[in-house]
Amino acid sequence: MAGEPQPDCLFCKIVAGEIPATVVRENDRTIAFRDINPQAPTHILVIPRAHYPNAAALAAADPELTAELLVEAGEVAADEKIAESGYRLIFNTGAGAGQTVFHAHVHVLGGTPLREGLV
Repeated sequence: MAGEPQPDCLFCKIVAGEIPATVVRENDRTIAFRDINPQAPTHILVIPRAHYPNAAALAAADPELTAELLVEAGEVAADEKIAESGYRLIFNTGAGAGQTVFHAHVHVLGGTPLREGLV
C-alpha cells in the first residue's frame, strides 16, 4: 500500500536504519543521502520516509510532501555549495526511464558542468 513501508524496498530499509547510508539531511518526512554510484561530484538522493513507488504516485497522493521533497533538494544544494553554480533535479519514473529503486526519490546532481543525458 502506498505510504506504508515495503519489506523488499531498499530505501524503506535505509529509512528504517536496516541498511546504512551516508545521510546528509533529514527531517520527520524526508531523508537525503549520498548515492552509492554517483554520476556527478555531488549526487544526493532525497526521498520521502513514506513509501510511494514513484514521483507520480507521490504527487497524486501527497502534493505537500512532493513540494517538501523539492524544498529539501534545494536545501541539499545549498548545504553542498552547488546552489550558486547550478544543479539538476531528476525524478526517474518507471524502469524505462532508468528507475531502479521503486520508492520515489529525486536526484540532486551538481559540482561540475552537467551535460545533456546525465542520469
